[in-house]
Amino acid sequence: MNKSVRIMPCLDMQNGRVVKGVHFVDIKDAGDPVECARAYCAAGADELALLDITATVEGRATMLDVVRRVAEAATVPFTVGGGINDVAAGAAVLDAGADKISVSSAAFRQPDLVPEMMKAFGPGKVTVAIDVDQNPALPSGYEVYIDGGRTATGADAIEWAKRVDGYGVSCILPTSKAGDGARTGYDLPVIRAMADAVSAEIVASGGAGTLEHFYEAYDAGATILLAASVFHFHIIDIPELKQYLRGRGVDVAG
Repeated sequence: MNKSVRIMPCLDMQNGRVVKGVHFVDIKDAGDPVECARAYCAAGADELALLDITATVEGRATMLDVVRRVAEAATVPFTVGGGINDVAAGAAVLDAGADKISVSSAAFRQPDLVPEMMKAFGPGKVTVAIDVDQNPALPSGYEVYIDGGRTATGADAIEWAKRVDGYGVSCILPTSKAGDGARTGYDLPVIRAMADAVSAEIVASGGAGTLEHFYEAYDAGATILLAASVFHFHIIDIPELKQYLRGRGVDVAG
């Protein structure tokens, strides 16, 4: 791989607090977003993700005050997602200090949205997140889910990733519903299938529980390794992870 691997803690937000669930439910409090962002930057995170996990289903915009406060504290690029359903909403999040925006449900529902955002902000500013779950009836075996993993679409996840890649986005973030928060490992087949099918960078998301899991995701084709609960609850710390990956011969940022 020509890009060095980056480590990306994810701050899932609900009611202004960082939370963490399992399989997108069973939500637990994990702290203040600004404190978390500051701590992760100090620990050597290469990027941060801030996801407002209930914005879409609650039909509201992302909390811009939280984005502003995190922007003031963060010393690394950060991506914000959740409730961004048009160009104006994306612009507001970027204006509040985010480096990139992530769209998922709105991108699926409005096929013109991603090209419009690319035109408005440039390809490096837009990540498309794709929540997936296994469905053996589909060609790839994976189905796209929207609304924070609540709504099945009947669409094949790899075909959707190819379409998104055709728009020229720089980054695609698949999250396996089965793996989310379970700490049983990333869904390697979907990472591998997407990495093989697209030219965009792939973010591994959902399921990290051990150091080995991060290496497996890298080996499957991901160049950005995202995790939440293992970092939030200090099961694995970022310096330890980077040292481990370098020991396995991985070119790690920072």
